[in-house]
Amino acid sequence: MRTIVGVALTAVCFAVFLTGFARTREEAKEAKIERAMSAGPPGIAKNAKIVEIGASGMTTLREGDNGWTCSPGDPGVVGDDACLDGPAMQWLADLMAHKPKPTNTTPGLLYMLNGGTSPSATDPWARGGTPIKEPPHWAIMWPFDPKKTGLPDKPKPTGTWIMYAGTPYAHLMINQKP
Repeated sequence: MRTIVGVALTAVCFAVFLTGFARTREEAKEAKIERAMSAGPPGIAKNAKIVEIGASGMTTLREGDNGWTCSPGDPGVVGDDACLDGPAMQWLADLMAHKPKPTNTTPGLLYMLNGGTSPSATDPWARGGTPIKEPPHWAIMWPFDPKKTGLPDKPKPTGTWIMYAGTPYAHLMINQKP
């Protein structure tokens, strides 16, 4: 009898542990969704698809229905969460795949309203160096040329500048919340 009660008690404790573990995972998922949604304007983020991008690809945390995708970024880095429309997602996929140039055929929009970091302002594939801090911004993912536009190609805390100038991945950084 004691053995049966011991086994039953162990099973109940294990079930309580698993329920708590599942609740912790769900809370973590909800926190990721909340962080992802904070990257874009509320009117866009509330119906956006939420994905987590990791070494094994993208994991959907929540489906969306407005053509936008938001990602919570790295929880260890303040900022780096983003909301992108379809063309910007294509631009990002091409960048991550190291394609010679992006294949989006129309300009894309990206929001990073919490700011972010980047290893370089000039090299789209940089992996080291002193990261640049990006203030809250939105971006137009389309090749812009500083010579043709008159816009600067150096990071600045406010205003507009061209990141990755001189590469096919050049894009317009607008350092402000819309």
